[in-house]
Amino acid sequence: MSVDLSKIEKLYSDNLEQYGIDSRSVGWNSPESQMLRFQKLAAVIHDKTQPFTVNELGCGYGELLRFFDQEKYAVSQFNGFDISAKMLETAKSYINDERANWIHAPALDRMADYSFTSGIFNVKFEEQKERWEDYIKDTLKNLYAHSAKGFAFNVLTKYVDWEEPHLYYADPLIYVDFCKRELSRYVTLLHDYKLYEWTIYVRREP
Repeated sequence: MSVDLSKIEKLYSDNLEQYGIDSRSVGWNSPESQMLRFQKLAAVIHDKTQPFTVNELGCGYGELLRFFDQEKYAVSQFNGFDISAKMLETAKSYINDERANWIHAPALDRMADYSFTSGIFNVKFEEQKERWEDYIKDTLKNLYAHSAKGFAFNVLTKYVDWEEPHLYYADPLIYVDFCKRELSRYVTLLHDYKLYEWTIYVRREP
């Protein structure tokens, strides 16, 4: 299921122009919340001391790779995918790392040990909920197909007191069920941290 991502691309490119290299450019209101999300996503990794390769869909300016380095994860290669050319240009200069490849694309096209995406499903603008959910499920299939060991993603939770009309709030049980039925037996839901969202990680082996 393809959807029009042009408004989303413009949103994040405009954010980057307004805020620069800052968590607000990628939709997070603080660096602390951005780091907490990375910590939850990284739970899919079996052993951070053994070299592994990474795909990130919606890499922004590349902060996930910096997080991995700060936390001493043994990343041997990092493939960052994004629909914003401005984000990728910024990532190249900000990270400046020979392990990193920056790819202008809306989906993964190469294998890595682990794949990640953070926040790309939250802003749907006027897209119909059913079409947006089909797009999410197709994207999860793409992540799984290009992940040798596993992948992780997050989405805003439906367990909130109010909702912004342009955002997508997801029932985590829908996606646990989808991942279990369509992708892997080994699915973990994290919904116990202080953000209005949840994280799921999926492994090929326990």
